[in-house]
Amino acid sequence: MSELLAKRLGSSAAVRLAREALASERDVWIVGGAVRDALLDRAVTDLDVAVGGDQRAIASRIARVAGGPAFELSAEFGTWRAMPAERAWHVDVTRMRGEGIESDLAGRDFTVNAIAIPLAELAAAPIDPYGGALDLEHRALRAVSERAFTEDPLRALRAARLASELEFELDPATARLASEAAPGLAEVAGERQFGELRSLIAGPDPLRGLALLDELGGTRFALPELEALRGVRQNPNHHLDVHGHTLEVLAQLVEVERDLARYTGAMAPGVERLLAEPLADELTRGGALRFGAVLHDIGKPTTRRQHDGGLVSFVGHDRKGAALVRSACARLKTSRALARHLEALTLHHLHLGFMTHERPLSRRQLYEYLRTCDPVAADVTLLTVADRLAARGTGPTASTEMVEAHLELAREVLPAALEWHANGPPRTPIAGDELARAVGIEPGPELGRLLAEVEAGVFTGEVRSRDDAIRVAKGTLNSLRDR
Repeated sequence: MSELLAKRLGSSAAVRLAREALASERDVWIVGGAVRDALLDRAVTDLDVAVGGDQRAIASRIARVAGGPAFELSAEFGTWRAMPAERAWHVDVTRMRGEGIESDLAGRDFTVNAIAIPLAELAAAPIDPYGGALDLEHRALRAVSERAFTEDPLRALRAARLASELEFELDPATARLASEAAPGLAEVAGERQFGELRSLIAGPDPLRGLALLDELGGTRFALPELEALRGVRQNPNHHLDVHGHTLEVLAQLVEVERDLARYTGAMAPGVERLLAEPLADELTRGGALRFGAVLHDIGKPTTRRQHDGGLVSFVGHDRKGAALVRSACARLKTSRALARHLEALTLHHLHLGFMTHERPLSRRQLYEYLRTCDPVAADVTLLTVADRLAARGTGPTASTEMVEAHLELAREVLPAALEWHANGPPRTPIAGDELARAVGIEPGPELGRLLAEVEAGVFTGEVRSRDDAIRVAKGTLNSLRDR
């Protein structure tokens, strides 16, 4: 096993660069996910090492060889990160806890992560005091000790994430310990919670991960916005409450990802590229879209109204939801870029559904949709597909005909949305100051409205030249002044 393990680890760029940088170091150990993944014959990309020396100095040496940065990742845990300039992988360097590697492994979370290999001797026999290799064979996730979760309640969330990612079963005693520790998740730093939630939701089986988090009692502490959706009944277009509907939207989105050709037709290659595009906070646009699916209806509990006759409405839940998404992202310490993206998905997730009765769309209507939803028009169009597929009630918008009409409209919109995403909004053939002089106005809000009309004209084909732009602007100006 040692030779095979050495081969798998040695194929990792992170391992090779770390070995080159630390050739003279002997008290450096590969631990955690890298050893686990190599034993599972999974690709090893990122690397965790425990060191007996100065973690900052060691991370800096790796970064110099890799040609990238080194920075403190966690002051609380004494961890530094090194990576190459292109950030294709990283090495996290943590000072060993206790007097040696055995003491360090005793403080780790799960047995499958408590296996160590010396960086300098990849073919050495693994140090595995807690039977992690055997647990890997049995596909079991088991805590190293009873204090594992009291030392770090985040491990309750990590248990759900790892079990779903690795397709492992939680050891019953470990599940009990995680459940007991789950309330402590509320006190864990937001950025640490987000790191686990990001991996869970963007991982291979987010539905199982969220179900496990539920079973462990962790949802109300890690994702209180999702917990608040339980029992919120909807109108007859929905067969599930808001919580169940949200999970079904995520399930449908995963299904759309798996069969893009079925749902997006000829646009499938472009959609695949869109979803794979890096966005922010180590998430692709696809991963962010899954997060958006989880959060898109969180405004419903506070906007629910039941009218005479039993009709239920959620007027304004898109706007309220966007504000709640902003608060959730602040709690989880996400980047502002990701927060804005998720807010926009929530704010605009209703627009396409309102346009189903207006098919076929004119070029002007299509332009207004893209401009309104910019810069998430393509992303939110996909979200609406999953949202509509997840509503299988007895109401009129849940009929087979209406669902198919929505899917057809999404296919009609996607080509222009992908083009807009790739190239930006239409370019006007005249600069703003030049247009202002041509129509005799000063720069200001009025000019902004004229430029918007010119841009729309470019999109619809009405404006092809500078003269066309001036003509449209003058016509718009006269209409504004006649009101």
